[in-house]
Amino acid sequence: MDLYGIDLNLIVAFDALMAERSVTRAGARIGRTQPAMSAALSRLRGLLKDELFIRGPNGLQPTPRALDLAEPLAHALAEIQRTLAFTRGFDPSISTAAFSLGLSDHPTFVLLPRLLAVLRAQAPGIALRIRNFTARDDAITMLDSGEVDLAVGVPPSPTGRILNRPLFEERFVCIVRKGHPAVQAPLDLNAFLELSHLLVSPEHDGFGVVDAALAKDGLKRHLALTLPHLYAAPLLIARSDMIATLMSGVVVASGHADELCVLPVPLDLEPIRFVLSWHRRNDVHPAQRWFRDCIASLSDVPAPAKGLGPLIPLE
Repeated sequence: MDLYGIDLNLIVAFDALMAERSVTRAGARIGRTQPAMSAALSRLRGLLKDELFIRGPNGLQPTPRALDLAEPLAHALAEIQRTLAFTRGFDPSISTAAFSLGLSDHPTFVLLPRLLAVLRAQAPGIALRIRNFTARDDAITMLDSGEVDLAVGVPPSPTGRILNRPLFEERFVCIVRKGHPAVQAPLDLNAFLELSHLLVSPEHDGFGVVDAALAKDGLKRHLALTLPHLYAAPLLIARSDMIATLMSGVVVASGHADELCVLPVPLDLEPIRFVLSWHRRNDVHPAQRWFRDCIASLSDVPAPAKGLGPLIPLE
């Protein structure tokens, strides 16, 4: 390493010479040969324009200039060593690090209570900052800029600099209010299409997975209400005659499950996958790696909040 033209290895050599007052012993202290230490001392003398060490009856004696340099250089070297030691290991129990986490709406409800419980138990000094995002590729923007360390949402567009780890998945269900006429008979596709539908469209595109599946067969449903707020949907369904197709975890976490009837979707819909994403530049950092493993373990952590069911981990 080089700082203002001075090789930091020379500072290590200087510190060893101050401690040992012998070229041979100083070399043994830091794993260098005697010729290498002699060459380092020669370079230091040239750079600092001072003899630094004078040979005396009891070994090398530091000059006044060397004595002036000894304490500040030893302090600087210790700080560098502490910094490098931090990057080699991470102890969450004593850490006061701050992490920024990007969450879309659903992971905020189902993961955050679990995460806070784990941090309280394992890393009480850690600070957590949450950033919300809606469009899946907003996660890429936030990770690129360093606004967040990690993001949890549906898989973003593939890019080599953003790494992903599968977390959990959610299957779709239909919900109507209790006592709705639709629950008097099995909900087939014809009955499904006769109802008024609520669509949650966080990205404001007005076209969801149900609409895409129907369009393959040239079908279309009647959208009575389109809104961007995912967790408002269960309450609105409980207070109306509309039907909504939502992730099952949203129904459970909404707090309105006891006011709703849950019905199977009369369409073949793939589950929604949620992934943990991070930037490649943070891949090997010990603290970042610990935080990723902490979040990945949440599917095995019981939900501390009433109404939050188990997560279905992805393989």
